[in-house]
Amino acid sequence: MSHVLIIVSLIMVCTTIAGCRAIGSSENSGKGIKNRVGLPSPRTVGTMSVEEALFRRRSVREYSPQSLTLEEVSQLLWATQGVTSSQRGFRTAPSAGATFPMEIYLVVSRVDGLASGLYRYDPYENSVQMEVEGDLSRKLARAALDQYWVSEAAVNLVIAAVYERTTMRYGERGIRYVHMEAGHIGQNVYLQAEALGLGTVVVGAFHDEQVKKVLKIKEEPLYIMPVGRRR
Repeated sequence: MSHVLIIVSLIMVCTTIAGCRAIGSSENSGKGIKNRVGLPSPRTVGTMSVEEALFRRRSVREYSPQSLTLEEVSQLLWATQGVTSSQRGFRTAPSAGATFPMEIYLVVSRVDGLASGLYRYDPYENSVQMEVEGDLSRKLARAALDQYWVSEAAVNLVIAAVYERTTMRYGERGIRYVHMEAGHIGQNVYLQAEALGLGTVVVGAFHDEQVKKVLKIKEEPLYIMPVGRRR
């Protein structure tokens, strides 16, 4: 019994202390640092107020063929799950019980300084790790019912969940909490994109298993968010 209590205690500590990796992380992780790219530090003071970003926010589905910068990509990823307190491990989006069930994937088509491919975001290191080489945007668009804006975007953010991280603490109710968290993250991306002068849209219509096959992931995809410069 004492061993069980120790294990449970360690699990609870890992969900709240910065630097611990969330339980049940992707099978794609652990490939070392060979394909890891450090990101520029995110800005915490911008030129657009929250009120203005809320007023101007729209869903944008038409993108130019221009690339995004690494700084813009860093800012977008930080908005999804960026660490805002190294001492407490707080992030930019609220998470029930600090269980952090989300994995953020970046499908890169056109980013200065990043090769095309699938990357996993590491909020603790503020870096991305390449998981799959090559431009996957067309395959991802086909899995998303041929929504062409997915294939035309410079990048696609894929928000995927490991439900067990939250349900192990809250039971079936945790499923609802995970979906709430996805909504928080999606709005963060909308507002950050607006502040950067970029466009995005939430895509929820896709074949889950096809998306997982294209990206070679085990987590459950909840959102695809294409991002690019407006036409």
